[in-house]
Amino acid sequence: MEYDVTASIVLYKNNEVVKAAISSFLKTRKRIKLYLLDNSPDRILETDLADFIADPRIEYIYNGANLGFGKAHNIALRTVVDEAPYHIVLNPDVYFNEGQVEILYDFMEKTPDVGQLLPKVLYPDGSVQHLCKLDPTPLDLFLRRFVPSFLLGPFRKRLDAFEYKDRDYNQIMESTFLSGCFMFIRTAALKKAGYFDDRIFMYFEDADLTRRIAKYYKTLYFPHAVIYHHYARGAHKSFKLMIIFMKSAFVYFSKWGWYRNGNKRSDRMLTAKMGR
Repeated sequence: MEYDVTASIVLYKNNEVVKAAISSFLKTRKRIKLYLLDNSPDRILETDLADFIADPRIEYIYNGANLGFGKAHNIALRTVVDEAPYHIVLNPDVYFNEGQVEILYDFMEKTPDVGQLLPKVLYPDGSVQHLCKLDPTPLDLFLRRFVPSFLLGPFRKRLDAFEYKDRDYNQIMESTFLSGCFMFIRTAALKKAGYFDDRIFMYFEDADLTRRIAKYYKTLYFPHAVIYHHYARGAHKSFKLMIIFMKSAFVYFSKWGWYRNGNKRSDRMLTAKMGR
């Protein structure tokens, strides 16, 4: 294959933060290619990123419409499965230190039964984001979105388990719902599981894809690589995004069922098994 690792970032009216995401990925010794997929209503962002777009490792694609998160990423995914053994779905509000791509790449090379990794995700202040989850149910989402924290007492244990808060985020863990902010994916897994569901405009596309990859490969949280994420929870602040969230949830649950099935969380710590 032509590259070691490829990546894609979906853009939409982005601010300066996206430059940190681009720079983070470019600082690697690996043979790489980065796709910038612009869903913005006009091409102003292309001018703002002119210095990056001039880099031969970057391909800028202006879509001329807001296609949504997954559908835009799919433009790159359908190409990279034949270009590189690994691909990173990268959020524009993520950044990381040099060497993290190499850590993830080396681990995947040693574990051919692993199809997807999520590194440790930190807030900019260094605190941990709990982005491993159980397969969701409508109740979990209702509790997290609409119930005030002071009324969650009887459900706190359930929600802590849902977000793996009762687990050690310094250990490798299996999860079939890994955050879409940074998805390090074996492209062979994409050939088997497929790409993002185009019907999901935004939200739940990560849960859906991870769950499909998990049918063929292990999907792991891998804390030995670290990234930083400006986590915004937009659906909690915008009525429009909340409606998109609800529509995406309907597509997801119509596909996977409205109650949690037998696909339960594994309680195995995988450090020893994975040679760590």
